[in-house]
Amino acid sequence: MAYPQKKEAGKKYTWQDYLTWPDEKRWEVIDGEAYPWHGETANMSPSPSLQHQIATGNFYGILRTKLLKHRCRVFVAPLDVYFDDYNFVQPDVFIVCDRNKIRDKIYGAPDLTIEVISPYTALKDKRTKKMLYERFGVREYILVYPEELFVERYCLIDNRYGDSEVFGPQEILPLCSLEGIEVALWEVFEVEQPQSEQASNK
Repeated sequence: MAYPQKKEAGKKYTWQDYLTWPDEKRWEVIDGEAYPWHGETANMSPSPSLQHQIATGNFYGILRTKLLKHRCRVFVAPLDVYFDDYNFVQPDVFIVCDRNKIRDKIYGAPDLTIEVISPYTALKDKRTKKMLYERFGVREYILVYPEELFVERYCLIDNRYGDSEVFGPQEILPLCSLEGIEVALWEVFEVEQPQSEQASNK
């Protein structure tokens, strides 16, 4: 099999199919349907934007620092998160607190997943992945908008994501999946910190 988009009618792709695909392209499979990671196809491989890379790297770095002495671990793509044979993805950034899930890849739902929005993945991230993460019990799902400078957050309550909460670039994001962990979003977006924070640091 060369590339997963050439599938037979009604066929669902599985983990075993995925293992046969070329290594130079990255794919995610949701409900047996193959999706190119960040818009990659056989003929086009757009790299994520500079703003996307900055937000991804900063979010990962901030969380890694905050979790250095914590039981939870933070990861950054590319690393497979395997839910079942028909569902496996590579979130931009994610946190796993159950060490039994951490093996050659991640087996089961992370506690937190972060997807940084790009034009190629917006619909998948906002709809398809949201439904996937809700179904498999990801406790917190954060969507980062690097161009618009805000984040949208969903918390799992009674096995459902309720209405989203929106946080701006000069606000602090308290994680609902990890008590006591907060992220200063001006550090994620590399914008000026609010005056109240500047005053308190003097």
